[in-house]
Amino acid sequence: MAIIVGWIPTKEGRAALRRAAQEAQLRRTKLVVVNSHRGGRDFSAEEAAKFEDALADVQQQLDADGIEHEVRQLVRGNDPAEDLVDVAEESNADFIVIGLRRRTPVGKLILGSNAQRILLDASCPVLAVKSTPDD
Repeated sequence: MAIIVGWIPTKEGRAALRRAAQEAQLRRTKLVVVNSHRGGRDFSAEEAAKFEDALADVQQQLDADGIEHEVRQLVRGNDPAEDLVDVAEESNADFIVIGLRRRTPVGKLILGSNAQRILLDASCPVLAVKSTPDD
C-alpha cells in the first residue's frame, strides 16, 4: 500500500506534497511522488533538468523527515492524470493526493481538467488540497 501524490513545483504541488507527507507519516506507509510530463518538443532538456533538480530537493526533504518514499519522473506521452491513476493502480494505493487551483470556466473547457479526470478515473479515494499563502 502507498500514498500517491502528483507533484509539480508550484504552490499547489507543494501543498499536495506537504499533506501527502503528513498522511504517510501518520499511516506509516510509503509515499510515491509522481511528476508527469507529456514530453515531446515542448519539453526541453533544460526544463527536464530543472524538474530533476527540484525532485532531488523533494527527495532530500523526505529523507530528512524520515519518510519512506519513491520519486518517479514520468515522461512517456501520457496526461498527468493518466500517469497518476496508473501508478496508483500499480501500487495498490490507499489514496491519491492532488493540489487544486482555481480556473476559469473557459480555462476548464479549453485545457481540460487533470483533477477532474483523476477524481473520476481513480479506483481509490482522492484527497484534493488547496494551497495556502505559506506555499
